[in-house]
Amino acid sequence: MAPNSDPPGSDAGTDAVTGSDGRRRRWRPRLVPRTVAGQVFVLQLVIVLLLVVTIGVESVVRAQRDSANEARLRSLAVAETFASSPGLVEALRSPDPTAVLQPKAEAARIGSGVDFVVVLNTDAIRYTHPMTDRIGKKFVGTTAPVLAGESITEQVNGTIGPLVQAVVPVRDDAGQVVGMVSAGIRISRVSDSAERQLPVLLGSAAAALALATLGAALVSRRLRRQTRGLGPSEMTRMYEHHDAVLHAVREGVLILDRDGRLLLANDEAERLLGLPADAEGRRVGELGLDPRAAELLASGRPVTDEVLAAGERLLAVNVRPTDRHGGPPGLVATLRDTTELRALSGKAELARDRLELLYGAGLAVGTTLDVTRTAQELAELAVPAFADHVTVDLAEPVLRGEEPPAGAPMRRAGLSPAGPGSPFIPLGEPVPLVPGTPRARSLGSGHAVAEADLDATLTAWSAHSPQHARLVREHGVHAMLAVPLQARGVVLGIATFWRAGPREPFDPEDTALGEGLVARAAVAIDNARRYTREHTMAVTLQRSLLPGGLPEQDALEVARRYLPAQAGVGGDWFDVIPLPGARVALVVGDVVGHGLHAAATMGRLRTAVHNFSSLDLPPDELLGLMDDLVNRIDQEQSADHDKAPITGATCLYAVYDPVSRRCTVARAGHLPPAVVHPDGTVEFPDVPAGPPLGLVGLPFETAELDLPEGSKLVLYTDGLVEVRGHDIDRGLDQLAAALARPDRDPEQTCEDVLGALPSTAPTDDVALLVARTRALTDRQVRVWDVPAEPTAVRTVRAEVARLLTDWGLGELAFTTELILSELVTNAIRYGRAPIKVRLLRTRTLVCEVWDGSGTSPHLRYAATTDEGGRGLFLVAQCSDRWGTRYTGSGKVIWAEQRLP
Repeated sequence: MAPNSDPPGSDAGTDAVTGSDGRRRRWRPRLVPRTVAGQVFVLQLVIVLLLVVTIGVESVVRAQRDSANEARLRSLAVAETFASSPGLVEALRSPDPTAVLQPKAEAARIGSGVDFVVVLNTDAIRYTHPMTDRIGKKFVGTTAPVLAGESITEQVNGTIGPLVQAVVPVRDDAGQVVGMVSAGIRISRVSDSAERQLPVLLGSAAAALALATLGAALVSRRLRRQTRGLGPSEMTRMYEHHDAVLHAVREGVLILDRDGRLLLANDEAERLLGLPADAEGRRVGELGLDPRAAELLASGRPVTDEVLAAGERLLAVNVRPTDRHGGPPGLVATLRDTTELRALSGKAELARDRLELLYGAGLAVGTTLDVTRTAQELAELAVPAFADHVTVDLAEPVLRGEEPPAGAPMRRAGLSPAGPGSPFIPLGEPVPLVPGTPRARSLGSGHAVAEADLDATLTAWSAHSPQHARLVREHGVHAMLAVPLQARGVVLGIATFWRAGPREPFDPEDTALGEGLVARAAVAIDNARRYTREHTMAVTLQRSLLPGGLPEQDALEVARRYLPAQAGVGGDWFDVIPLPGARVALVVGDVVGHGLHAAATMGRLRTAVHNFSSLDLPPDELLGLMDDLVNRIDQEQSADHDKAPITGATCLYAVYDPVSRRCTVARAGHLPPAVVHPDGTVEFPDVPAGPPLGLVGLPFETAELDLPEGSKLVLYTDGLVEVRGHDIDRGLDQLAAALARPDRDPEQTCEDVLGALPSTAPTDDVALLVARTRALTDRQVRVWDVPAEPTAVRTVRAEVARLLTDWGLGELAFTTELILSELVTNAIRYGRAPIKVRLLRTRTLVCEVWDGSGTSPHLRYAATTDEGGRGLFLVAQCSDRWGTRYTGSGKVIWAEQRLP
């Protein structure tokens, strides 16, 4: 109930009060005598009347005396202000000063409240005037002193009545008077302002009388309401009740005045704060309170349920100002003892923190399928929420993805906090298992072991690692909890939690929490271990299917790189295949998907390319055979529901001839090659893009590239240039930038390209081949045109013998003549013109016989009665390899001999 309102249900002159028995009673109030209020009212009225009369007379006299002075001061101030205004001198010197100054003068007159502002020249001719018809006429007034540099004020009788005008000079920058400004105001205008104040004064007097009457009535009414109409006995009884309640409640109450002095403290407040007996009347800082408690009470700021330590107690403090609803200035503070409640809430908060830690373990541990990363995540999660230090040791076979046997050596896989300041064995180092220590007992029993005193344990460690045992002591580590990492009944390692400093040792609840954390981490580590094993198997299979080394050949200087995908191996492969005639085939392919199936499919396709390349087919025909093979494989695997079909494969096949320096390329859904010219320019030639293997069955097209000696042909898979979230053109631009270094050899070029990758752990496989072209010189190649006559064989043999002698290969002359005799004879007898013979000297000596026939000879055993059929047998016996390849205009039969 508001203090100034009447109690509900009361009638005039009575108030309702609740008695000690709970019943509402009416009490006749003892009112303040009305005679006192009347005397106060009359006295106030007389004082107000005297003040009003005195002020009125004084105002009239002063107004008459000060009107002239005020007029002089105002007119002089306006004239001086306008005379010193910026741009006035320039306006006086302008061709038409009136046009410039008249608006400004009128604005100044209106704004300042004077009657006129006139600008004059040195001849006292007006440039401005409120009445425009007087502009250009001579000014009425004294101007001679002004031209001498003085300011004057004078009282004159003008056409508008008695007025005061001021005239001031206008000086230029040199101090010379170039004009004058006059401002004037009527005296009656100033007097009118004083007379206008008289009604206000009389109104104020009437208001004062009204307020005095109202004040007397309010004083009388407030006195009645403050006492609620109670007499002395009732007031005494109410005080006793309030005092009893104040000192009986189990909540401390303090009342302080505005200066921080204690006005009232109940019994509970004295008990909680330990106040002295003479505390009331003393300042808060003199009561011997805790500094924080004294600061809180003396600050005067409102406080809600702020926890304050008082000895061994925890107090909840609330502070509110007492003058918020019209009361006296000061503060009231209430204190509640929350020690037991705080203990209970602390336990609840601890339980909540433990649940949050377990929940966080499910989110933060096992984010990757990496064994060591998972172990480190467990270590980082528990610090500092659960322990000051955490070590995680795993059996060495677990790090390789294997299932550990009993007693396997341990290696540190997780440590937090890690770094040079850690007292424990660093990451990656072997960790001895000292018999009899809590860690050994935990691994032996398969259960968590807590140790509150590490003296005996550190003594046992000193025999194996005295340095770390000493560092553990120096860091104040005093308690540990060892929990084995177990999953599917297999012990993978052990996690050890350490506490140092003032923290309490591990209790049973801590042990249960540690076991829960480790159990979650053990499942994640076991999953990572099994993934590591499968990943290792897949990588091993894939690397076994990829070429282990590069074959020897003279056409290209080749370097290659292969990076498996981060999440698992894929089906990318590459190959370098020597072909007859010193040519070399370069192959890059990609099977869609990852895992063992993709790796096995890649092996089958690579083997097929090797087999088809032995037929010495053009690239487009070879890809056609590969497309047919993939279709047949898909049909076979579709019939077997346990086998997944090939979902797609791409391939690029290129054949480089070092004699013609020409490269023939065909691709099946693969990215185009990159060509780095000797001058460093990089281009991606337009090679017709056929469909991926096994999808359509359409024919493939080839493109022929002329590559000068020293050019680089770069073949790659999409994992090199495709990045998730980016366009492939961006990857091709980055590849071109990395390749634009013609001075680098293929090995360094591979390093540059892989170094430009956005990540060292790509999401897809990366296969890269960089081949720098070479060319066979005229000293290594010789060609003869052979007429289709039997006598030409003798000529060819003689030419070949002389050439081999020049090449220093005279010991091969007999076998070479024999081989060429048989091949040229067969070409003349069974083939068609034109016939050519070509010798190539590289790592081997290659003899080639070209003719225009499309028929191929076959090796057979001749019977004893046969006159012929022994020529190819002799060729096969005298050469290391021989064979046939077809050209667009016929065929080539070749034979290869190893150089001595």
